[in-house]
Amino acid sequence: MTSSRSFVVGLALCAFLVLGAVGYVFGMPKPAPMVAEAPPAAAIGVQATGADGGGIGPGYAGGSGDAQLAASPSTVTIDAGWLERTGVATGIPQRALRSYATAAHLMGSSNPGCALGWNTLAAIGQVESQHGSHDGAVLQDDGTTAPAIIGPELNGERFAAVPDTDAGQLDGDVRWDRAVGPLQFIPSTWAVSGLDGDGDGVADPNDLDDAALAAAGYLCASGGALDTDAAWVAAVRSYNHDDAYVESVRQQALAYAEQTARAAIQ
Repeated sequence: MTSSRSFVVGLALCAFLVLGAVGYVFGMPKPAPMVAEAPPAAAIGVQATGADGGGIGPGYAGGSGDAQLAASPSTVTIDAGWLERTGVATGIPQRALRSYATAAHLMGSSNPGCALGWNTLAAIGQVESQHGSHDGAVLQDDGTTAPAIIGPELNGERFAAVPDTDAGQLDGDVRWDRAVGPLQFIPSTWAVSGLDGDGDGVADPNDLDDAALAAAGYLCASGGALDTDAAWVAAVRSYNHDDAYVESVRQQALAYAEQTARAAIQ
């Protein structure tokens, strides 16, 4: 994949999610103030519909090779007014914002102790692919991008070497793995962390609904309760082991929180 833009290559590209295999630590992360979490669901107009009114159930324990959940995601409706106001305030496309808010709500229903804010997911989405718009891609109504966003081959030259793990099924490369989708999962990590975030029966890293929920699960599993500096930084560092990446996500997440707060009082 070539582009005149850096795609945050030096910072992030790929948020490889290789469970520690990609990315190297060059010292401790910079001190980071706790990223502001999203308001309670009711305050941002997030409503879960369905017979039980719940999210994905308390038995959720993360992804699996078959992307199974303890319970199927309920239909989640994000208030249109909130989407419009927040989209205008932050510059996040409403379709992408809906994916992030829905994933945060579902994860909050399943794992309320994680305290993951939608703004953290949105910040990662911005750093990784500009919310699915990298290199001219367009985020479709169904949450997928056209064309699909595929990272460079992980052949050990610019990034750590990751030989092919999926016979090219997700990334089209039968020799090396490549990061896939708007949140840049590599196939080997998607195999264990991929989730179906929209209830269509398919876990697809090219679908922002699925990728956002998978990222939420990964962050919560890596950082625990993300209501402290240390836990939040640990979670984001697990996504990409790079100090500059953590700082970039932190600054963007804080900006989204501040922009949303200002819009709410205007």
